[in-house]
Amino acid sequence: MIYFTRIMKVFFNNSCSICRAEINLYKKEQVEGIDWVDITRNKKAEAETKKKDKSLLRRLHVKKDGKIYEGAEAFLLIWNKIPKYRFLFKILSLPIIFNLFSIFYEIAAFFLYLKNKKQLKN
Repeated sequence: MIYFTRIMKVFFNNSCSICRAEINLYKKEQVEGIDWVDITRNKKAEAETKKKDKSLLRRLHVKKDGKIYEGAEAFLLIWNKIPKYRFLFKILSLPIIFNLFSIFYEIAAFFLYLKNKKQLKN
């Protein structure tokens, strides 16, 4: 029997000042059902997501109903869950717009990764 939970886990890089600032905006909304998990040197997060530290640092990840979502898809799940940001979900989930959003996200995430990769173990 597969058990689906209403709780979604958001795996984010709390040591990145930009990432932390954005996530803190979402946390202020105090929406039930979101568990915020800092991936900074977090072996449990690596085990739960089955992702290496480099992969976790590279993109935002969300675990929902046993599945891992990353990048732009992960943001859509967060925004859909938070009433104040649901308008972003509605706009950015439209097919052509989602493709553009995904490209923009990947570019921004790459530069944030370069800024923060010193966290990785050598």
